[in-house]
Amino acid sequence: MMPAAPSTALPVHAARIEAQLRERLSPGLLEVIDESAAHAGHAGANAQGFGSHFRVRIASPAFDGKSRVACHRLVYDALQNFIDQGLHALAIEIIKTP
Repeated sequence: MMPAAPSTALPVHAARIEAQLRERLSPGLLEVIDESAAHAGHAGANAQGFGSHFRVRIASPAFDGKSRVACHRLVYDALQNFIDQGLHALAIEIIKTP
């Protein structure tokens, strides 16, 4: 099997994702991790080796009383412009606060 061709999408920067999530969801806890290097050669990876695969760990008052799926939808909605720009993979870890 041949390796996947790198995506030509522009890389997304973790700091921009973090800023947008802070603006839209006012999280009490937020960690944005670029895991792109671990996906080199996989579908959706770009030639730069960053900016295509991210993990987000987030706790936000916006999640109170919502299901895990509804919380994920809020994160996806907040980041839709990045998905449109080439963000290929987003792992979301919702952290519920007591």
